[in-house]
Amino acid sequence: MLLPMPHAEADRVCLQVHVALDAMRRGRGNVNAAQTLCQVMILTGLLAEAGYGDATFEQMRDAESILSAAFDRGRDSDVWALDEEGFRQFATIAATYDYQMERAPLAAIADASDRLERFRAGESFEQAARKRA
Repeated sequence: MLLPMPHAEADRVCLQVHVALDAMRRGRGNVNAAQTLCQVMILTGLLAEAGYGDATFEQMRDAESILSAAFDRGRDSDVWALDEEGFRQFATIAATYDYQMERAPLAAIADASDRLERFRAGESFEQAARKRA
């Protein structure tokens, strides 16, 4: 699992992200598009933390704030969208994610995905890190 994801699979996974990002940019997103961007934001941060791609804490914090506002707006008004700044932030994250899917070893992607799933199940990132140690 030291090899990266096969190109066709990486393209398929990345396309889903770009479709979600475009829908949110055009104001035609939905909860699924916002959730996709949320998952990609977390995976991008985890993979960058593991040494694959560049993502700063500040970038992830800002993206989280942007997405939180998008979720609030979507729940309140059923308008699922990103403003221009939000789109730029997530376009950068999507580009980093594309890079990671093409170059990171499959084992690193699987580990980050497992950490995301444990987090979604209610486990903190600190608990997940202790289990890995």
